[in-house]
Amino acid sequence: MTYIGAGMICSHLVNLSLLLGAVLSWGVMWPLISEKKGDWFPENIKESSMKSLNGYKVFISIALILGDGLYNFLKTLLFTMRSMYSAFNKRNLLGVSSDENQPLEDVRRNEVFMRETIPFWVACVGYVLFAIISIITIPITFPQLKWYYILIAYIFAPSLGFCNAYGTGLTDMNMAYNYGKVALFVLASLAGKDNGVVAGLIGCGVIKSIVSISSDLMHDFKTGHLTLTSPRTMLLSQGIGTAIGCIVAPLTFFLFYKAFDVGNPNGEYKAPYAIIYRNMAILGVEGFSALPQHCLQLCYGFFVFAILANLSRDIMPKKFGKWVPVPMAMAVPFLVGAYFAIDMCVGSLVVYVWHRVDSRKAKLMVPAVASGLICGDGLWILPSSILALAKIRPPICMNFSPRKSL
Repeated sequence: MTYIGAGMICSHLVNLSLLLGAVLSWGVMWPLISEKKGDWFPENIKESSMKSLNGYKVFISIALILGDGLYNFLKTLLFTMRSMYSAFNKRNLLGVSSDENQPLEDVRRNEVFMRETIPFWVACVGYVLFAIISIITIPITFPQLKWYYILIAYIFAPSLGFCNAYGTGLTDMNMAYNYGKVALFVLASLAGKDNGVVAGLIGCGVIKSIVSISSDLMHDFKTGHLTLTSPRTMLLSQGIGTAIGCIVAPLTFFLFYKAFDVGNPNGEYKAPYAIIYRNMAILGVEGFSALPQHCLQLCYGFFVFAILANLSRDIMPKKFGKWVPVPMAMAVPFLVGAYFAIDMCVGSLVVYVWHRVDSRKAKLMVPAVASGLICGDGLWILPSSILALAKIRPPICMNFSPRKSL
């Protein structure tokens, strides 16, 4: 029900891209590559090994994600720099602040918002303090990541965070994960073979968290600006929420980890991005030697496809560009499977039929119905976790398997 609800909220293009990726991978590519067992990869190796079919699944999905992420990262960065340059020149040419041309309501919002400013020294002292805490505690928790790597990350993070916050404000696209991927490859290669995987993953998390929070705060302060809310109140609420999250998030994780088989590629909670990021780190350490035969050529092809798909969507007329599939959405079924792509398309079909029957009512009710499906399914996770911890299993289970596996 969660995926059906999400499919009702997501655009038809995203859902159809998921289905296209599922058909292309599980319907065409994986059966054909499986027939190459013994030629492209050894027969006696486990399927979960990166040297077998699983390697093609993981690295081709990584190629699609990196191609899509790199294109959007460069596009957002270019758009951000161009907008900043235009705004700076416009202000210099006019010689006046843009506030003079704003409506009275916006001027009042600005006055209320700027009435309780946050001193710059508070940001500097807080950043330095938490940087020192991170430099001391993270190497103790993860010895593979040296203190000077964290210091370098905190030196570069403010400029990256500014670029990400400005770009997110312009395009509503948070590029924090792409900054983290760049840091992952750099740190994994610098740390070497023994410590590279863990160091790359932790460094990726550090950079991603620092860069992401800047855009999140920008969104929250914009909401405070629109609602005439004190910025100090917003910042204090963020601090309280973060402190609560430091307690609730680990407890929630361990509840899932104890109750369910998290990370099992054949289970319900596959954690696909954990596998993707881990293998990105392995790729950063070992280079292309970690790939099975002909996988690199396939990765090149899908990387180029992701860039060309985004480029064609931007340069083609809108009536044609809107049908170009989204590479990032296509990448997920390559690794996870087709089941949730089908669920998402069911949600899309419900929305399509509902709009055909009663478009006015559908516009009002689709978000509410989708939220109900997602919330209802999510609320059941807590009692389900408790039952799983108590070793209570359902009395009847139904499973559908291919005839040859029976």
